Amino acid sequence: MSNSADSPGTGSSPVRGRFRPVRVLTAAVFALAGLIFFTSFNTAKGTDIRTDASLLKLSDLIQERSHENGRLNETNGALRDDVEALAERDDGSTKAEDDKLAALERSAGTQKVTGEAITVTLNDAPPDATAKLPGYPEPQPDYLVIHQQDLQAVVNALWQGGAKGIKVMDQRLISTSAVRCVGNTLILQGRVYSPPYKITAVGDPEVLQKALAASPAIQNYMVYVNVYGLGWKVTEDGTVTLPGYSGTVDLQYAKPVE
Repeated sequence: MSNSADSPGTGSSPVRGRFRPVRVLTAAVFALAGLIFFTSFNTAKGTDIRTDASLLKLSDLIQERSHENGRLNETNGALRDDVEALAERDDGSTKAEDDKLAALERSAGTQKVTGEAITVTLNDAPPDATAKLPGYPEPQPDYLVIHQQDLQAVVNALWQGGAKGIKVMDQRLISTSAVRCVGNTLILQGRVYSPPYKITAVGDPEVLQKALAASPAIQNYMVYVNVYGLGWKVTEDGTVTLPGYSGTVDLQYAKPVE
């Protein structure tokens, strides 16, 4: 590559002592480098910028908060058990009232539930997947990952099939649980999960599987399973005990700024 500042035109001769633009450029580069070093020093204040906690990756921060939320849920569940044990010592209620309260707690999902169960496992397709059947286009990246509506379709079908309780990954669902995906991760009750996603439901295994097969949304998902290799697996687990929901049951909503 030629440089017009250093190479004179054809037929011309360089002039001794001529002021060259390249010298200006060189000086500007050194001046800019000095400014960058000064700014870096001033920002770091004597610390290593690359290890500054304020510059942690967002994904690391999300994982950290997810683990913290999980620990707090376990602590909250243990405290709830202690409170219930103390209340049962002498709460002044009748057996009929206690039975009614226990039924409400089971319906709310805060108590353990035991019974026959099935587990549905959803997983992303291989990144190099191609169309397995003729007449279908080659996959776009969007075709190869699990979406929020896929998880919601499974959960809704299991409720339709009479599930007595549902667990997604390691968390029990209740009426206010929201199954949400951001990118290729699941965010459930303040915690973050990556595929494969496992959904376990306690109920009649035969009825639950019929409900899955009858769901139009799952029928559409199965097209992508057969064509592009999205993961789909249903297993019968025998007798399983699902944990009670241990998080807060208070509704959280936005408030206007005063």
